[in-house]
Amino acid sequence: MDASHQLDQLSAGTNKDGNFRHIRILVRALQFIVDLLVLTAAFVLAYLVRFDFAIPLSERQHLAIQAIVVVLIQFFLLNLAGVYTFIWRYVGMAELRTFFNAALYSAIPVVFMRVFLLEENQSLRVPFSIILLDTVLAFGGVLGARVLRRGLYETWGKRRRTNGKDQSARRSILLVGAGHAGVMVAKEIQNRSNTDLHIAGFVDDAPQKRGSAIHGIKVLGNTWDLPALVRELNIDHVVVSIVQASRADFRRILNICEQIPVKVRTIPSLYEILQGRVKVSRIRDVQIEDLLGREPVQLDEPEIARFVAGKVVMVTGAGGSIGSELARQVARFHPSALLLVERAEFALFSIDRELRTAWPDLRIVPLVANVGRETRMRSIFKCHRPALVLHAAAHKHVPMMEFNVTEAVRNNVLATSLLGELAAEFNVEVFVLISTDKAVRPSSVMGATKRTAELVIQDLSTRFATRYVAVRFGNVIGSTGSVIPIFNEQIRKGGPVTVTHPEMTRYFMTIPEAAQLVLQAGAMGQGGEIFILDMGKPIRILDLAKAAVMLSGIRPFSDIDIVFTGVRAGEKLYEELELTEEQMSRTRHPKIFIGKINAYPEDKMRHALQRLAILCEGSLDLELRRFLNELLPEAQLTIPDTVSEPMPEVVPVATLQMAN
Repeated sequence: MDASHQLDQLSAGTNKDGNFRHIRILVRALQFIVDLLVLTAAFVLAYLVRFDFAIPLSERQHLAIQAIVVVLIQFFLLNLAGVYTFIWRYVGMAELRTFFNAALYSAIPVVFMRVFLLEENQSLRVPFSIILLDTVLAFGGVLGARVLRRGLYETWGKRRRTNGKDQSARRSILLVGAGHAGVMVAKEIQNRSNTDLHIAGFVDDAPQKRGSAIHGIKVLGNTWDLPALVRELNIDHVVVSIVQASRADFRRILNICEQIPVKVRTIPSLYEILQGRVKVSRIRDVQIEDLLGREPVQLDEPEIARFVAGKVVMVTGAGGSIGSELARQVARFHPSALLLVERAEFALFSIDRELRTAWPDLRIVPLVANVGRETRMRSIFKCHRPALVLHAAAHKHVPMMEFNVTEAVRNNVLATSLLGELAAEFNVEVFVLISTDKAVRPSSVMGATKRTAELVIQDLSTRFATRYVAVRFGNVIGSTGSVIPIFNEQIRKGGPVTVTHPEMTRYFMTIPEAAQLVLQAGAMGQGGEIFILDMGKPIRILDLAKAAVMLSGIRPFSDIDIVFTGVRAGEKLYEELELTEEQMSRTRHPKIFIGKINAYPEDKMRHALQRLAILCEGSLDLELRRFLNELLPEAQLTIPDTVSEPMPEVVPVATLQMAN
C-alpha cells in the first residue's frame, strides 16, 4: 500500500469520525431545544391553569421574566443531575430517580425566591401553586418526551424485525417462570432483531399471576398446563427462566416435557451469572448439573475474604477440574498472588489464560512442576512464600490406579507428605488437602492412598504450627474422567451408553459448589480436622445415564441402548462419606461437618511413610497393596496371585441390552 493511498484512507477515516461528531452535536442540540421548549410550555401551562386560562395583563410581564429564570434553573439542574448522559431510547424505571431528584432540587431555589425576596422584586416571586404545577408538568414533560422516543424506537424496531420475515417460520416458545429472570429473557428476545423466536406466553405456578400480562405477554397457566398449551400453540421449545429453580422443580418440569414431548432449554444458573460469565438472558440447553446442583451454596464470604484476601495462595493440580475451579474461586477474593502449580503444560496454559482475561489486575504465576519433586517444590516455596496451599493434585481415576499402584502412592501419599513438610518449613498458614469419599473403607488403591494422605495431614497437624485440614467429598459432575463426559461422548457416537451396574450409586456435587465449600472449610479449620461435605442423597448412575440420553433429545432403551458392563476393579456399589464408628459434629455451615476420625501415633506414621517410600523405589505394587491393607485395617484391597498378572475385573452383571 503506497503512502498516498494510506493518506486517502486516513483522510476518509478522519472525515468519517468528524461526521459522527457533527451528528452527535446536532442530536444533542436538538435534545436541548426540545427540553427548553417543554420546560417553557410547562411553565406557561401552569400559569394558564392557575388563572383559569385567562392571565391578567398585570401578570403577563411577571410570567415572561419568571419563565426565563425558572427554565434556566431547571435546565441547569437537568444537566447537573446527569439526565443528558442517558440515551433517550433506553430510558426506563432505573432513570426515574434522576428525574425526580432534578425536579426536587430545581424547585428549592424557586421556593427560596418566593419566601425571601421582598415585594419590590415581585416579578421574581413565583406563586407556590405555579411552582408545584410547573415542577410536575416540566419534569413529567421531559421524561415523557424520552418515553415517547423509546416507544417509537421499540415500535419501529419491532416492525422492522418482522417485515420481510416469514412469520410462519418463527418458532414459538413458552417461558416457565414469570419472575424477574423471565421478564429479562422476554425483553431480550423481543429486542433482538436476529432471532426467529416468538414468545407465545408465560407459564407460572403462582396463581395470582395467571391471566396477567407482562410486556404484552400473557401468563397462560401453570406448569401442569404445559401439555395442553404445547399442543394448542404449536410450541417448539419450553424455556425454564428461573435462576434458582430447585432440583425437584427441574426434574418435575423435565418429566412433564418428556411426556409431551417438547424440547427444554434453560437460562444460566445463579453461580454462572454471579461469576460474570453470562447474562441471565442467555438461553442454553438443560444440563445434568441443572438437575443435580441448582440450589445455591450459601457462603460466609466475609470469612473467606479474611482467609484469602491479600495473601499468596498456591493451588496444586491447578489445571484439573477441581484445581482450576479453586483457582477461579480464589481469584474472586483478591489474593496478593495466585500460584498455579501443574505438571500438564497445556492444562496450565488454559487456566492461566482464562484467569488473566477475567482478572487482569491479579498477579498470576503459572508454575510447571511435579509436586513430588522436592528440589522444584522447595524452590517454589522459597521464592514465592505462599500463605495458603490448596492441594488438589492427585491421581484420582479408580480403575486406572489399580494398574499403577506405585504412582498412586507416590503422588497421593508421598507428595502430600512432602508438600506438608515444606508448608511447615516455610510457615504456611493453612494447608488444605482435597480428599474423597472413596477414602472410607477403601476397596481401591486410589481410596487407600487418599485415606493415608488424610492420616499424613493429621500427623503433620500435631507437629507443626501450620493448620492442616482435609476436605472429603464425593464425585464431582463434569470433572475430568467422570461419568457425565463419558456418557455424552457415548451418546454423540450413537451409543451404547455403558453403566457398570444397575444399582450402583454415587454422591454428586457440582464443581463450583465443591470448590466454594473447600474454601469455606479451609477458612473454618483450626488444624487436624477432616471436613466432610454434605453431598445430599446418593444418585443411581443408571438414572444419570437416562437423564443424559433424554437431555440429548432421544429416548433411552429405544433410540439408544444402555448396557451393563460389570463392576470394575476397586469399585464399590455404594460409596460412603463417613464411617459408622465415627461421630459427625456440625459446624456453623449447614453443608460442612467434621468427622471425628482418630489420628495415628507419630512413630507409626513415620514408619509407614518410610516403608511406602522404599516400596515405591522398588515399584513393588503387590507389597504396596499388602502394606496398605495392614496400615488401614478397614481397607479391602484385592491382592492378586502374582505381581505380573493384571488386576482382574469383576465378572460383568450383564452385557446384554436392558429391556425398557
